[in-house]
Amino acid sequence: MDEVTTSAGPNGGFPVFQAVRTGNAFEETVERILRSVKLGAIRPGERLPPERELAAQLGISRDTLREAIHALAAEGIVASTRGRSGGTRVLRRPAPPPPERLPELLGDLPGGLEDALTFRHVVETGAAEAAARRRLGTAERRLLTQRMDAAEHADAADYRIADTRYHLALAELSGSTQLAAAVGEARLRVNDLLDAIPMLEANLRHSAEQHRLISASVLNGDTETARRAMAEHLEGTAVLLRGFLAS
Repeated sequence: MDEVTTSAGPNGGFPVFQAVRTGNAFEETVERILRSVKLGAIRPGERLPPERELAAQLGISRDTLREAIHALAAEGIVASTRGRSGGTRVLRRPAPPPPERLPELLGDLPGGLEDALTFRHVVETGAAEAAARRRLGTAERRLLTQRMDAAEHADAADYRIADTRYHLALAELSGSTQLAAAVGEARLRVNDLLDAIPMLEANLRHSAEQHRLISASVLNGDTETARRAMAEHLEGTAVLLRGFLAS
């Protein structure tokens, strides 16, 4: 069954492509496209927006966009075809970093691991509470349920991206574009670290239970339980990261 989309499109209120804001237009364009792929906003097999539309969203020239797409095509991330049914299609997500790169990844985190975990806690608990406060429509409720089910039934290879898409759905349903962008940023900061540590079966079962509680709280409009359940869920992930990444 195809995934339900909201009236705002397949990613609801999630800002997939934010405008480039520095003088490094080429580098930032590559980063914006990679960001959308890493977060699962655009999945392998799906197309990027049409060139003219995407260039306008990013606030760049079409020449800069073509240069960025060419660079990503050279890495096998995307492929472009011409013609009426053509366009640029995502081929694969970038490979996760190997465990030996963990010290480098930790060193690259702005403020370090604890700062990243605090940032994630604040924005994701806020998103869960805000989503629970809203009166969700039928399509929005179905989107959240579908994302939850997809994460629960994903195999090991697809779990991280399915889990990310579930959390982004909650961010979309908060109704705040800025909060949704912050949740996306928080996920990007920790996803490479999560990809580099083992997935424990018991932890996956517990995460599925927590997802169900978070979803039920949001759908029932229970803001207090939604915030508390999300906080407990994030703390479980934080404990795992601290344990595996402790020097």
